[in-house]
Amino acid sequence: MIVVNLDVMMARRKMSLTELSERVGITMANLSILKNGRAKAVRLETLERLCAALDCQPGDLFEYRPD
Repeated sequence: MIVVNLDVMMARRKMSLTELSERVGITMANLSILKNGRAKAVRLETLERLCAALDCQPGDLFEYRPD
């Protein structure tokens, strides 16, 4: 399974969901879906914006854990 560590990176950067939403240009509802691991897909453009806003690499946001 793929685990989304968006909340971890936000905490490390001391960034709220509202602030990240404004920086990335994604609604808070869509960020919440991603943060809670309910998203079925992530556009590469979105991933790029998240990495830029959080100053991280894609591997910092996602983790693979065998079932």
